[in-house]
Amino acid sequence: MPGCTRTHPKLLVGGAAAALLASTLFAQNASATGNPSEKQGIVAPPDKIVIEIATVNGSGCRQGTAAVAVSQDNTAFTVTYSDYLAQVGLGAKPTDFRKNCQLNLIVHVPHGFTYAVASADYRGYARLQAGATAIQKASYYFQGSPDTASRTHPHTGPYDNNWQATDETDWGQLVWAPCGVKRNFNINTELRVSAGTSDPAKTNSFITMDSTDGDIKTIYRLAWKECPA
Repeated sequence: MPGCTRTHPKLLVGGAAAALLASTLFAQNASATGNPSEKQGIVAPPDKIVIEIATVNGSGCRQGTAAVAVSQDNTAFTVTYSDYLAQVGLGAKPTDFRKNCQLNLIVHVPHGFTYAVASADYRGYARLQAGATAIQKASYYFQGSPDTASRTHPHTGPYDNNWQATDETDWGQLVWAPCGVKRNFNINTELRVSAGTSDPAKTNSFITMDSTDGDIKTIYRLAWKECPA
């Protein structure tokens, strides 16, 4: 990373079931029999969910630089990146201005339940020269479904600091996994930088999904409801 001294642990990506995350995370949830507009306590299936990585593709998540873990209470999962950087200017290749990562996940859900991603937290670091801009974008969809949820967060230079973005979805707009049908869940994230009015021949601007401890843990919080009988 330009101008940084952080180190990155290698995190293996594979088809085996992800290890359980040690900490307990939280989610917004509403039961199928309650008022969907009301935010109730955590109500997750009694059995654990298991998330496997079917495929991981993209310039921002080369093999060995991303991993998935599930929280103990089944209400969230975490994707960890260790080498996700987009940059322009000094030291950058022409293709470095955009990096992306497509995760194709197999989610094993307890019988009788379905789920949707209610919110997602992203963290990173950016150093943008005056006149430069950057965006972080994420799209969510189930295999074979025309419904796609996407969010974009812009950043404008001058900027030299950590950043955090949260995608939140109202209950009525959630994209639910089909009941009784196994559909892989896709998350497509993107980082993009533009030099804008800055001088790329003399400066460097970048944005990364990174953090002070050397990796980025993107947390996806799940909403649950019971499937019709």
